[in-house]
Amino acid sequence: MADPILPLIVEPSELEAVLGTEGLLIVDLNEPGLYAEGHIPGAVNLAFASLIGPRPPAMGTIPNAEQLSAALSSIGLTPDHHVVAYDTEGTGKASRFLWTLDVVGHPNESLLNGGFHSWGGEGHPREIEPNVPAPSDYPVTIGDDALAGKDYILEHLSDDGVIVLDCRTPAEHSGDDIRSARGGHIPGAVNFDWMLAIDRDRNLRLKAAAEITAMLEERGVTADKEIIAHCQTHHRSSHTYMVLKSLGYTKIKGYDGSWSEWGNDPDLPIES
Repeated sequence: MADPILPLIVEPSELEAVLGTEGLLIVDLNEPGLYAEGHIPGAVNLAFASLIGPRPPAMGTIPNAEQLSAALSSIGLTPDHHVVAYDTEGTGKASRFLWTLDVVGHPNESLLNGGFHSWGGEGHPREIEPNVPAPSDYPVTIGDDALAGKDYILEHLSDDGVIVLDCRTPAEHSGDDIRSARGGHIPGAVNFDWMLAIDRDRNLRLKAAAEITAMLEERGVTADKEIIAHCQTHHRSSHTYMVLKSLGYTKIKGYDGSWSEWGNDPDLPIES
């Protein structure tokens, strides 16, 4: 598909208007039980675990190309598909899936604003019967345009043009809430709790772009910088990655090792 048929952040009404369009692939990242209770018409279910290849203690790292190829092929994905992803949990899982598509260079994608909260909560149609896609053969090459590792971050700790964006809670960032061997944060990392971008009063949609931009700019997170987002396992920070992308930030990466890797490696520097 040469051009996207939907914006990066798509509203439920926009998606409903194109249901059944050739070349559209809607991917549900919910657990199978939730999918079976009701999903967007035409949506296929993808196990979130298939997108993760843990390398303990780093529990959120991206899988190898073979595992990713198998996962993406299982839902019938082709390079021509425009993908729309959603879940019921604030779109963190859906965002991680779309970040993964960026890592492998898939061209056209959208995140359902608010996920199934906005879809189901606002009366859009749903179905119960599962959609079982014919498998495809989706070859995968893992690129580094959207992916940063610990070595890359170490090399850029003193680079004023690079910002490490810590999307955990303030307590995790400060070290008061310790979820790895060590608490604290990557030296110089800026804290932006991923939930700051979510509007709880509008079915978990993103807050207004101007409001999010203002919060980011208050922290020195501007579009001219390269931004590397992380959390504990690059689940929450995948959502922030998609937020940044929707705001026009073009130099963005996700650190898949995140704090589960950094905080458990005694050789890596930390601050608290």
